[in-house]
Amino acid sequence: MSDTETPAAPAPEVVEKKLSSSDEADLTKYKTAADIVHQVTKQLIELCVEGAKVIDLCIEGDKLVEKGTGSVYNKAVKGVRVTKGVAFPTSISVNNTVAHFSPLASDPQASQALAKGDVVKIQLGAHIDGFAAISGETIVVGANAENPVTGRKADVLKAAYTAAEAAMRTLKVGNKNWSITEVVGRTAAAWACKPVEGMLSCQQTQNVIDGKKRIILNPSEAQKRDFESATFAEGEVYGIDVLISSGEDGKARLEESRTTIFQRDSSVTYQLKMKNSRAVFSEVQKKAGSFPFNIRTLEDEKRSRMGLQEAVQHNLVKPYEVIYTPANTFVAGFHFTIALLPGGPSLITHPPIWYKSDLVKTEKELEDEELKALLARNLRESKKKAKKAKKAEGGEVAMEE
Repeated sequence: MSDTETPAAPAPEVVEKKLSSSDEADLTKYKTAADIVHQVTKQLIELCVEGAKVIDLCIEGDKLVEKGTGSVYNKAVKGVRVTKGVAFPTSISVNNTVAHFSPLASDPQASQALAKGDVVKIQLGAHIDGFAAISGETIVVGANAENPVTGRKADVLKAAYTAAEAAMRTLKVGNKNWSITEVVGRTAAAWACKPVEGMLSCQQTQNVIDGKKRIILNPSEAQKRDFESATFAEGEVYGIDVLISSGEDGKARLEESRTTIFQRDSSVTYQLKMKNSRAVFSEVQKKAGSFPFNIRTLEDEKRSRMGLQEAVQHNLVKPYEVIYTPANTFVAGFHFTIALLPGGPSLITHPPIWYKSDLVKTEKELEDEELKALLARNLRESKKKAKKAKKAEGGEVAMEE
């Protein structure tokens, strides 16, 4: 060991990495899809009034997404048309319905209409060339600044909104999926609420919205044991689904609602035996590709239901089941699509349209100082702050807690 002290190396200059031209093009497609979803959600919120039928809202949402995607990227690339359309069918889930409610005209619940005070979760998605932007938010029918949301409805709304804000600030390169599980649970607890058990958020890539890296909310003991850990990396895109229940344990169950939203599982291969099953599966591939679809988009509902049975049985197609928390509980949800870019996390979808602090009045407040500090941070660190942090650390990156 030398007696002379080696002078400290100068802190390296902070150089912001830039996206490649192909990554820029992909991000533009994500953002274009997100703009369409934003405009459609805006129109649906205006239509979510007392007496509006849920089925009409779902049909209108899908129609508007198709219209929006139909007006962009119409120039063929090297002779090939750009695929685009619905990335997740419009679902309108009310009160204790967790998600995926989008009835058919033949369903017993097709007559369901919105009532004043209903807690309504709107979710939908669009894609351009397989790059999907999916968004979801919660509103309360008839609420306004003069007549704000109060009680347990306000608690669950504030909990879900704040948990979504905490989740997006925790989704950073190098962090693990369990960090999101933990921060969402901790945030919800401030309003005596629980994340809905077993709800998943997934990594996204082109034509894939349910990638290998996943995040689970409020896992059961068995799920904790079996669920795979994952580390977030630069260049990844995630669809984050934060669903919070006012119930004491966040458990949900199936009821009588029929499943109407399905998705082909491209990782499974099986030769269907029945002619009708093969015909229906072929129609699904042609119309929806690898994205979720509603049965109403298929030609013949009765024939399609029968044909899908064999495909579901052999895991070629997976159902998005409609589940419910107990009666007299409420579920609020926010879904956002986010990219981990070289310069930091970047929201692809737009912030919620309806939610404002003067519309939601709760007696409970967040007291956890660590969570308060997290929520006070910007989603992306400014270049100046990043440079200062680098110099302070002598060029070393501080370890995330």
